[in-house]
Amino acid sequence: MIRGIRGATTVEQDTETEVIAAAEKLMAEIIQVNEIDPDMVASVFFSATDEIRSVFPAKALRKFDGWTYVPVTCMKEIPVSNSLPFCIRVMIHVNTTKTQQEIKHVYQAGAIALRPDLATKR
Repeated sequence: MIRGIRGATTVEQDTETEVIAAAEKLMAEIIQVNEIDPDMVASVFFSATDEIRSVFPAKALRKFDGWTYVPVTCMKEIPVSNSLPFCIRVMIHVNTTKTQQEIKHVYQAGAIALRPDLATKR
């Protein structure tokens, strides 16, 4: 079964160092709490709000062993009025035997406000 695993985080400012560090921290936790083997990943989609222009957040995956051949892309979020600024989101499609209830979605930093119900279940 392919399941989607969601995550999001925010940065204080748009610098390559901060964006990569935040995306790396987010992915590290998602990988760890969901016990993800990169060979089981079908694809990873990152999105970022308009304020983030310094670097593709997907570049953070290059720091993880075994993720070289996982298909990854970045896109822009829809610019909805009053939405959370400086936000990076991720959707991972992974082959797993886990149920929807066993999947652990990860929300960090200011993005906890997006899904506080899921952020507290870890």
